[in-house]
Amino acid sequence: MQRLDGVENKVNEINAEHEAARISAKKSKAEFEQIKKKRCYLFNASFDHVSTQIDPIYKELSNNTSAQAFLGQENAEEPYLDGISYSCVAPGKRYRPMDNLSGGEKTVAALALLFSIHSFQPAPFFVLDEIDAALDNTNISKVARYIAKQCSNNFQCLVISLKEEFYTRADALIGIYSEDTQSVASKSLTLDLTKYPVS
Repeated sequence: MQRLDGVENKVNEINAEHEAARISAKKSKAEFEQIKKKRCYLFNASFDHVSTQIDPIYKELSNNTSAQAFLGQENAEEPYLDGISYSCVAPGKRYRPMDNLSGGEKTVAALALLFSIHSFQPAPFFVLDEIDAALDNTNISKVARYIAKQCSNNFQCLVISLKEEFYTRADALIGIYSEDTQSVASKSLTLDLTKYPVS
């Protein structure tokens, strides 16, 4: 009888633990679903904004209304789990996969994506390192004009460039140099270009 009472107590204890675990699992699942729903909402809010902004920004960067850019989700149910497709049609060309675009076309497409993301979650400034390296003079002028326009309204930008076509549109130049070949220290100089407007 005493042994039977011990077994019965053990069964009751295990049942209580099982019930507590079941309630905890149910609560955790509800919390997980709530977080999943919020995550999906936040992701879609940013995705929807970026996907509506990318085409007009790409058109403006290209300075051509025939240019097209669009984003697509690979997983509509849980879009943050899979990739996003980004497609562009360069001005005057037919649709080609991103891998087949030229270096300059990829640069303009990447900048359109960067600036459309920025329009959703603005940063106070950008540091852009030789974004003009793969651009021809025509596209350098278009990109420089776009960045100058955006910088006058929305943010500040520090652009590292070796191309005159780009840096002549800046407000200021900062040069870095070493005094001699033996020195590991660098010196800098600045030039205010607002005194010399581009014609």
